[in-house]
Amino acid sequence: MKNAPTAAYSITIKVSLDNVPGTLGRFAVAVGAAGGNIAAIPGFEAKGPVVVRAIDVHCRDEDHAKSLASAVGEVDGVTVVEWWDRTFRLHEGGKIEVNPLCSVADADDLAMAYTPGVARVCMAIHDDPSLAHEYTIRKNTVAIVTDGTAVLGLGDIGPLAAMPVMEGKALLFKEFAGVDAFPLCLATTDPEEVIETVIRVAPTFGGINLEDIAAPAAFEIEERLKAALDIPVFHDDQHGTAVVCLAALENSLRVVGKEMSDLSVVISGVGAAGMAIGRILIDSGVGEIVGCDRLGAIHSGRDGLNFAKEWFAEHTNRDRKAGTLSEVLAGADVFIGVSAPNLLDASDLRTMAGDPIVFAMANPDPEIRPEAADGLAAVMATGRSDFPNQINNVLAFPGIFRGSFDAKATTITEGMKLAAAVAIAGCVSDEELDARHVVPSVFDRSVAPAVAAAVADQARLEGVVRA
Repeated sequence: MKNAPTAAYSITIKVSLDNVPGTLGRFAVAVGAAGGNIAAIPGFEAKGPVVVRAIDVHCRDEDHAKSLASAVGEVDGVTVVEWWDRTFRLHEGGKIEVNPLCSVADADDLAMAYTPGVARVCMAIHDDPSLAHEYTIRKNTVAIVTDGTAVLGLGDIGPLAAMPVMEGKALLFKEFAGVDAFPLCLATTDPEEVIETVIRVAPTFGGINLEDIAAPAAFEIEERLKAALDIPVFHDDQHGTAVVCLAALENSLRVVGKEMSDLSVVISGVGAAGMAIGRILIDSGVGEIVGCDRLGAIHSGRDGLNFAKEWFAEHTNRDRKAGTLSEVLAGADVFIGVSAPNLLDASDLRTMAGDPIVFAMANPDPEIRPEAADGLAAVMATGRSDFPNQINNVLAFPGIFRGSFDAKATTITEGMKLAAAVAIAGCVSDEELDARHVVPSVFDRSVAPAVAAAVADQARLEGVVRA
């Protein structure tokens, strides 16, 4: 089954069209015949013997884009002047920049922003270090830290190649919650060096967002940084995914009429995200949880368990179920996938309990495609934007840090994560709720403020805030 055209593989084709009847039509037909989808024809106006326009077209993948650009160039009356990949063009020069918050228009401005006036602020912070959260960028700035060992679905691609993802994360922080963020891509995969580096740069930042760090090192890095620092530390691959997953599950249960305590949940993938999902589901009172990795179901005493999976085995699968993913999925109410593509097919879903809930979140290709689950899953969700019910961390992390900063929180607790999940779920009204809408859109601007308010309130309730 071919993937649908998507903006992720869109191109812009600059074409010269003969200004005679039918030329544009032939171009459009050629795009469609080649499997593309015209996304935009900006500012089209036909004057003179030819019309030169840049036309945006969605494609399936890079090879498809090349073949499509070649195909339309063969159309009578159409000349391809040039074409380019829109995604690469968007990333040229990076996606973020630093802007000043005050002007330096004259000597008075300079005297306050820099020497000699700045010395007064420096000494005030020297006398009371907590003032750094009021009079420096610490008040609203997050470091996005990665070692590049587990980037999206790409794996260990290193710090340089990880930079576009970290820039994108910074862009989302600013766009959705007004939080300033900056990438720190580290040229080391040694957990000790990562921890030491973050501790050394921490005076610059008000929060630490760990990103795309492979398990099990990710668990040790987060726990030790949380213990060492008095600012929020949050591994988004773990907790952001878990928070949004829980929100989607809460609303899915409203659709199918089941209770959290009665559920049997199978999680495919017990790395950073799978571990955090398991933890938050335990805290939410899920009845049964079984995790699976490449060797099958995880249970106490099984071979091939690292320290994190040993914890998972001790706290889940009380009946010590064993077997493959397909085998333990039989009779389950919920499948949650954070692992690898194409692990399941329709026959696997037919063995699940009635009205199964399927969250296939592997990116870019899910454990089972929605087309294969159609008519079988009562609720289907993925991590992709081109299907309904996108479980996307952007629903969580901007608001979580916004709320943490607003409350002057010193950490991010399990209670704050649960509060965030409840807030996200609550952004889908009773009137909006259905099987294709169990999580709000990532572009719903009410989400981040709702999450921020809930997280800030919970932080104050738990007393994890600076005076």
